[in-house]
Amino acid sequence: MYKLNYFLKSFMSGLPKISLYFFSINLFTFALFGIDKYKAVHQKWRISEAYLIITSLLGGALGGVLGMILFRHKIRKPVFYIFVPIFALIYTALMIYLLIVFIFL
Repeated sequence: MYKLNYFLKSFMSGLPKISLYFFSINLFTFALFGIDKYKAVHQKWRISEAYLIITSLLGGALGGVLGMILFRHKIRKPVFYIFVPIFALIYTALMIYLLIVFIFL
């Protein structure tokens, strides 16, 4: 029982760091999609598609999906409308799994 409590305490102490990371990367990715849409409308130098995909892959997929929907940006490109939501589902499933395994068991 002592080892379980110690493990839960150590996990919970790391949870705010993980949450802060995912919040930050999602906010950053959302902003990137908005900035890229603005630049596309005003015919300015754009953010590369690879950079948008990489930030989504690194954990910003929920922000990417939200940016795609709200800004109506990159919604016609198969790379974006297929992979970014898949990344979002994977990260959501991973978070739910970690919460169930480490908090409720």
